[in-house]
Amino acid sequence: MLGLKQLSDMKQLRLLGVLAATAIGLYVCYLLALPFLPALTWALVLAIVLLPAHLKVEAKTRNRNLAALISVSVAAVAVGLPLIFVAQQLVREAANGATYLEEIIRGWNPDGFVSDYPRLAGVAVWIKDRLDPAGSVAAFAQWLTGQSTSLLRGSINQVVMFVLTFYLLFYFLRDRERALRWVESLSPLRRLETAYVLSRFAETVHATLIGTVFVAAVQGALGGLMFWWLGLATPVFWGLVMGLLAIVPVLGAFVIWVPAAVYLSLEGAWARAAMLTIWGGVIVAGIDNLLYPMLVGSRLRLHTVVAFIGAVGGIVLFGASGLVLGPAAIAVTISLIDILKKRLNNPPKTEVAPNS
Repeated sequence: MLGLKQLSDMKQLRLLGVLAATAIGLYVCYLLALPFLPALTWALVLAIVLLPAHLKVEAKTRNRNLAALISVSVAAVAVGLPLIFVAQQLVREAANGATYLEEIIRGWNPDGFVSDYPRLAGVAVWIKDRLDPAGSVAAFAQWLTGQSTSLLRGSINQVVMFVLTFYLLFYFLRDRERALRWVESLSPLRRLETAYVLSRFAETVHATLIGTVFVAAVQGALGGLMFWWLGLATPVFWGLVMGLLAIVPVLGAFVIWVPAAVYLSLEGAWARAAMLTIWGGVIVAGIDNLLYPMLVGSRLRLHTVVAFIGAVGGIVLFGASGLVLGPAAIAVTISLIDILKKRLNNPPKTEVAPNS
């Protein structure tokens, strides 16, 4: 009897050892994959977005390797060329925009402003004494210049990550069925439950990337176009900033164009200020209300506050990849909670032993 107990204890110790070794191995694998998280994330996102078109290419070529190569090549050109253009313009105009802001603030005469707008005299004096606009904008200008320098320094890393993204995308497209079978084999959920969670993840990626990012890009482009037409400085830079702000829920392009309209009105350019206000309030904001429901519809299925936490928290936690990973993590978690609720509300029926 003692021997059986000792044998059982040894089996438990070995099982605990295997569990501990597995946990350590998973943690090491996590550390190994962490530097490649951006490439893995964007490769997976592109694979989900490109899958419908890739299936058509695969049906015509009837060759998985060739179809994946064609899809990856087209995606690399379609994504790479705009990114290169935007990066070049951003680096070029970041310093110009910072210098322009500093010159505006240092050339601003608060005494003349007070004489022209006596009702706002108290506000102008408070801003001058408490906030130090010139010093704040000078610090902001220095930060912008530093960011552009950091962008140049990190260009090699970005190129490597870009190439790695499309390298991984090739295998995600070619071996997608094998990967799905592997995920299903590891999933503790039933087959239909696993399919439901994966579908929610894909829907969230579609809604976030195609809906939010595309609409934000259109808003930024329209805002930058108006800045250029009105003769405002660094329109490409401010258009990019408006597009980035439009991605974040609650915020939007108005954070940039409203102060610009106020500045134009204070300069006496009432017609230009009115045009910018109408363009921003009707066209830029209206694009969001028009395109977003068409592209996203009910796919995201997240409240505005939850989407805000997912997007902003994801960016803080994972960087740019968090824009997708944050909302996707919340959507997957909500799906798992739904599955758990269904299981608790519908427990499996136990068979009743017949009466002897």
